[in-house]
Amino acid sequence: MPESKFVSKPLFGGAIVADLPDHFGDVSDLREVPDNQEVWIDKDGFTSIIFDITERVGGSGSGPEIDGKAMTAHLEDMVGSDIDTVRIWNTAETEFSRLEPGNPAYVLMSTQTPKSQQARNPSNAPDFTVIIMTLLRLEKLKTDILITVNVPHIKGEYDEEEVAPELGRNGKLVGDAIEYSAQIWSSFKIKDWRLFGEDHS
Repeated sequence: MPESKFVSKPLFGGAIVADLPDHFGDVSDLREVPDNQEVWIDKDGFTSIIFDITERVGGSGSGPEIDGKAMTAHLEDMVGSDIDTVRIWNTAETEFSRLEPGNPAYVLMSTQTPKSQQARNPSNAPDFTVIIMTLLRLEKLKTDILITVNVPHIKGEYDEEEVAPELGRNGKLVGDAIEYSAQIWSSFKIKDWRLFGEDHS
């Protein structure tokens, strides 16, 4: 597939805009999506991008310990009782260049491997899924925004020799997902702060 082209997409009724790959479609055109979520899926593959507006977790203030605990809490909430199938490979700080300074942001990369009995079922069940989760913290609004790129790796759909997260070998699918995340960090803009219940303009 050629390099991704990106287009600016309105999210949450246009209150937020961000650049997404042009080959991703809005899942709400196919099925109902919760009001606090936007879900976009690759029309040519299995990768999805999910924007999730949630209530802030953890104490006030910011820093590696407070925000690190918040990331872990959100990840546990996302995968539920399957947290023991998840392995975190790295976390780092990031920046949303179109937002005012003072809104800390972090990115986490992990893999989730199905339990053996789950993996035996459907033929299209992934060998594992790479989760790239970005946490944007809007403390003044008591809000956390999660942006998650989920990358299922299904046998026959990826080059197994290219992918070894424990060795830092991500492969093409994850390389694309990292590019999607970086494009969102540089293009994400809040146009209507009333989405969060107050006028911040």
